[in-house]
Formats: sequence, structure tokens, C-alpha cells
Amino acid sequence: MLDAPNAARRRVEDRTVRVVSARPGLARRLAAIWDARELLIYFVITDIKIKYKSSALGLLWSLFSPALTLGIYYLVFAVLLPSGIPDFVVYLFAGLMVWNFFANIVTTSTGIVVDRAAVVKKVAFPREILALSTVGTSFVFFAMQSIILVIFMLITGHSPDWQLLWLLPLTVIGLSLVAGSIGILLSAVNVYLRDTKHLIDVFMQLWFYLTPIVYSFEKQVSIPLHRYGIVWVYFLNPVSTFVLTFQRVLYRQTVVHSTVAHHHADIIKALPTWPATTYLGLNLALIVVGALGFLVAVKIFGRLEGNFAEAL
Repeated sequence: MLDAPNAARRRVEDRTVRVVSARPGLARRLAAIWDARELLIYFVITDIKIKYKSSALGLLWSLFSPALTLGIYYLVFAVLLPSGIPDFVVYLFAGLMVWNFFANIVTTSTGIVVDRAAVVKKVAFPREILALSTVGTSFVFFAMQSIILVIFMLITGHSPDWQLLWLLPLTVIGLSLVAGSIGILLSAVNVYLRDTKHLIDVFMQLWFYLTPIVYSFEKQVSIPLHRYGIVWVYFLNPVSTFVLTFQRVLYRQTVVHSTVAHHHADIIKALPTWPATTYLGLNLALIVVGALGFLVAVKIFGRLEGNFAEAL
């Protein structure tokens, strides 16, 4: 008869020990995100429903709001305070569409893990999809703004550069990757440093004016920086490339004539006269940067995720 200590030791030795990694590798995390794609779609739909809950117009607000904004821009810049640049509203709104898409992803995703703390602490799922859901939600609103701009262009008779229209899907992909990467990273950091969300709100205001939306890149940026040979510094801001691409395709005109408050026409360089290959190269480079940034963001998120429950 075996004594009690030996029997207990044998039972322990006979057990199958399973070791579970507390930090799954990058490949496993990416696979988990892909497997949770239906949950990602659910979060996107839920976010849209919550935004327009108890609203009489519902999702139609996504059309009405940009239409009203576009109408105000037209009243201000084409009627009350003419900018002197033909179809300036198209130029402005094309840039704002890109910026709103980017800014909505970054600002919303920064606080989303904290905002969904109840779900994070109770349900097991890849938390990265919370930040990724903001990409889907923002894209829906971006699509609505695009519809309004297309209608406006049809009414005013302004046509895009049809030969460069194929650049826009590449720009949207690159923009989604860059913004999504930043969003994933900040959503994890904000769990431990709650001031991150407030700092980002302030920083985004500065970032807006570092992007050629309300001013001409050629006149206010390219000429001054070209004197010192540092134009490339401006493109450390990836949103600049995305905005310039949308403006080049949708606004189309690189050189325009202004006659406001003058007896003769002034020639204004509105956009760079780069060939299509330059726009293509810049967008492809940012897609690669965005993809690498996404992998890095997921990796860092995985390292920070371990203590979410305690921090929340």
C-alpha cells in the first residue's frame, strides 16, 4: 500500500500539464482579429445605431449634416466672402473629407477601450477590434460625405480628373491603415494614461493646420520650404499626401485664375503638378508604412493588454 505522500506525487506526475501563453504571438493575434470579423461588423453597426438612437432622421443625418456643411461653405466662400479660386468649395471639402475620416478614427479610438470597460472586463475577445470598429464607422460617414460631394459636383458641373480616379481607393486604404494603427496604439496607452485622450484632442487641432486643407500647398508650403531644400519635412505628416491626392483627383485643377479685387487675372498654383506616378509612389509608400505600423501597434497592444482589467 502506497503511503499518502507517494500517492499524491504520482497523481501529480500523471496529470497532463498544458501551458498557455499569456502573450500570444503576433500571428496568433492577427488570426484572432480575423476570426472576430463578424464581431467587428457588429460593433460598427451598433456604433452607428447608438449615434442616431431616438433620432427622427436616423442615418439620413449622415447625409443631411455634410450637405448642410457644404451649403454653408458655398454661402461663405462663393457668395459672401469669395475666395477668388474657382470651385474653391470642392477643393476645401475634398480635403476636409480626408481629414474628418482620419481625425474621427484617431480621436474616437483613443478612448474606446475605456469607454467599453464593462465589455472588456467581462467578455473575452481581441480588444484591438474596438479600435478597428472606429475605422468602419468613420468609413460609413466618409462614404456619406462623398455622396454629398458628388451630388454637389454634378449640380455645379465640376468634374474630377477621370484618369486619376483609380488613385482614390489606394488613398483610402493607406489612410485607414495609418489612422487605424495610431488608433490601436493610443487606445491601449489611454487605459493607463487617461490624459492621452485630452492631449490628442488638442494635438489634432494643431495637426489640422499642419495639413494643406484651408491653404494652398504650392503657395504657402512648397515655395517657402523649397528655398531651404526641406519640402520633404512637410510630408512627415502622412495626412498631407492623402489630402493632396484627393484634391488633385476631385478638384483636378493645378493652376487657376483669380480675379477677385483685381482688374487682371492672377495665376494661382493650387496643387502640385506632379505626374500620376508620384502620387502613386507616395500612396504606396504610405500603405507599406501603414501596414508595418499596424503590425507594430498590434504587437504593442498585446503587451499592454495584460493589465487592462486592473487598470480599468
